[in-house]
Amino acid sequence: MGFFDNLRKEAASQWIEIIEWLDDSSDTLVYRFPVYNQEIKMGAQLIVRENQVALFINEGQAADLFTAGTYTLSTQNIPIMTTLRGWKYGFESPFKAEVYFFNTRLFTDLKWGTANPVMMRDKDFGMIRLRAFGSYATRIADPKLFFKTIVGTQSLTSTADILGQLRSTIISKLSDAIAEGNIAALDMASKYDELSKLAIEKIGPEFQSYGFELAKFFVENISLPDEVEAAIDQRTKLGVLGDKMGQYTQMRTADAIGVAAANPGGVAGAGVGLGAGVAIGNAMGQAFGGGSNAAPPPPPAANTARWSIAIDGKTYGPYTDDALRSMMSSGQVAPTTQAWRPGCAGWAAVTDFPELGGGASSMMPPPPPPPPAK
Repeated sequence: MGFFDNLRKEAASQWIEIIEWLDDSSDTLVYRFPVYNQEIKMGAQLIVRENQVALFINEGQAADLFTAGTYTLSTQNIPIMTTLRGWKYGFESPFKAEVYFFNTRLFTDLKWGTANPVMMRDKDFGMIRLRAFGSYATRIADPKLFFKTIVGTQSLTSTADILGQLRSTIISKLSDAIAEGNIAALDMASKYDELSKLAIEKIGPEFQSYGFELAKFFVENISLPDEVEAAIDQRTKLGVLGDKMGQYTQMRTADAIGVAAANPGGVAGAGVGLGAGVAIGNAMGQAFGGGSNAAPPPPPAANTARWSIAIDGKTYGPYTDDALRSMMSSGQVAPTTQAWRPGCAGWAAVTDFPELGGGASSMMPPPPPPPPAK
């Protein structure tokens, strides 16, 4: 064998004769066939499997597209490449081209989530911040457009980079979908299906501009700020109780009494928690009862919470007659503890009130000052 025969044999060994992608992964969207400096032999076999398409690229420009099947490459079945190369009368020599394989199957259970809170204007709570996450399903619907917008212009071939681009698109459009849905924060949990449909309508066209089809989109959770969730919980309790002001206050007072009973210092030991419960109860009662413009309630009857007590400069209550007598009997409230109820002239010891088992001296207004000495 002569020198030139060996040279031709070595050159022929660099020609690519079989082009195929044996995808052994489950999440690869695009694969660039390793041509590099090697040449594709005219007459080479191109094997495209199910859920694949192969795209030939000539100097960065998308050319011929092949769907599933086996092809013998010739100028007849690569007409765009033939025109771009100027092969007017047929061509049998090796040629250089880039070959990209695209996975066209449906990719499911892809995750999305808000890295930062999304601002939303709510009719009940004003401006609030939302966090959300879920999943979606997509597939490559237009390989040439996908190459032009994603792979070719941004040099993205990594699946992680491509999915990152899609997640960014989802988040940028999701806030618009939530705003246009005009769904109150209180109703978010029951409107996930509606939000998913709105998201598909809003995000779908953006996916199409990349060559993708957004087949499914699911909102799995929308979390509200802690303070908003706490306000929702309180509204729920008020709805169960019915009487927004009185019963809510009694509920918080009853909770505080339970804490005080378990505290070695009695009511005084639980002062901070008890005082906070009363303050919150009064604030919530004003908020949901119409504020300062509401008409004052009638004087409480004996079987309602009407007693306030003063311990260490702090006011606790109101308590019913029975509740206060019980605390006096158990030693949680000392006999000298100052008490007051609507209709009294001032504070007095709990034992001075007939309703609590004491005298009635403090029920009378204090006497006037004595006349000046002559």
